[in-house]
Amino acid sequence: MKTYQAQFPLALRALNRLGALASGMGVELIGLDRDTLLKRATTAAGSSDFGTEEFIANLDRLLASLSSEGKLTTFGRLIARTDLQRTLQNRLQITALCAEHPEIEAAPVIQPIFVVGPPRTGTTIFHDLLALDPANRVPMAWETAYPMPPPETATYNSDPRIARVDADLARVDQFIPEFKKMHPMGAQRAQECVSITSHEFASMIFNTQFRVPSYEDWVMEADMSAALRQHRRFLQVLQWKAPGQRWALKSPQHIWHMDQLLKEYPDARIVQTHRDPARILVSISSLVATLRGLASDAVDVAEIARGYSAGLELGYRKMIEVREQGLLQDAQVIDLHFRDFVSDQVGTVRRAYQHFGLQLDAVAEQRMRQFLDDNPADKHGKHSYNLEDIGMNENDIRQQFAFYTDYFKVAQEPLKQ
Repeated sequence: MKTYQAQFPLALRALNRLGALASGMGVELIGLDRDTLLKRATTAAGSSDFGTEEFIANLDRLLASLSSEGKLTTFGRLIARTDLQRTLQNRLQITALCAEHPEIEAAPVIQPIFVVGPPRTGTTIFHDLLALDPANRVPMAWETAYPMPPPETATYNSDPRIARVDADLARVDQFIPEFKKMHPMGAQRAQECVSITSHEFASMIFNTQFRVPSYEDWVMEADMSAALRQHRRFLQVLQWKAPGQRWALKSPQHIWHMDQLLKEYPDARIVQTHRDPARILVSISSLVATLRGLASDAVDVAEIARGYSAGLELGYRKMIEVREQGLLQDAQVIDLHFRDFVSDQVGTVRRAYQHFGLQLDAVAEQRMRQFLDDNPADKHGKHSYNLEDIGMNENDIRQQFAFYTDYFKVAQEPLKQ
């Protein structure tokens, strides 16, 4: 059985041991209570107006799950507290900015492209390629982590927040070097919508980082209307002083809430990616287990696989229901298969453009090809994973997802890597 523990320096290992001893005596060195988080955020932001208060109940669910189910180390609790305080501070500052400048929320978000599909289906590299087309505006990792003050076109590629986020990500690579083999990160790489909807505390990003099963169950079934309104406002802030022709966005979470996404963005263009669910489960379970090793020393990859298997089935059934109800028009969605994307990545992007009546010009295509040459899949080494790692039966998985593979005509892949 694989282990998923981070490579911490002596000082952090000592902190976690001390924290474990204190926790055994009923004392947590790092608090995760809501009132303290809110107070710290309001002090840092210089504002107490969070806007609507629906997010409070969501935050409470997350904190309860982190505390009772998270199995967090002391360093894990510090990571969670730091992330939550930063997110709350962002929300406060965005609320204050929009109150001062109502024209921000009056600006339209027209025909955004959303790349949707489970992790490990090619969504990340597809989004990275879209980012190389100057006609597309994508949310970068640095500006979603620290959106205030709003980015500006003149300093978009030299903003000091880029170096700050790259330094943060370098520490992640140091502690869990295996992760970059699966999911390379960078301040100037495209970021997912889950980073944005985290500001409503209704996001699957938390389940990827931490063990929060009850919160995860809630997110999959929750009404995302408020989170998607927050999502639109976030985009409006980012585009205020650094506009683009159209937004190109990405998140696996949207397959669970496509009906609500279409209510917020009725003119959205949807790219749905498809891959053998058995291969997805093996790969995503390994990725999540590796990432969770940063915050916990009790990571169970088989448990992760079981939870994601049930959740993915729900997401696929909800997506098919949206299709069957006719909520997505044929001209509004294109289905792309992983096997086709791997064989011709730029050609697959071109197919999507043609479907939506867009033009992929020669400059953008050349930039995409150069990016692919500079970033091969094994640039940071090859991550290995197998079905045995997750303790599930291949036939059971294939039977469970036959409804999906039949509906979208998804080919099987070998599970040995």
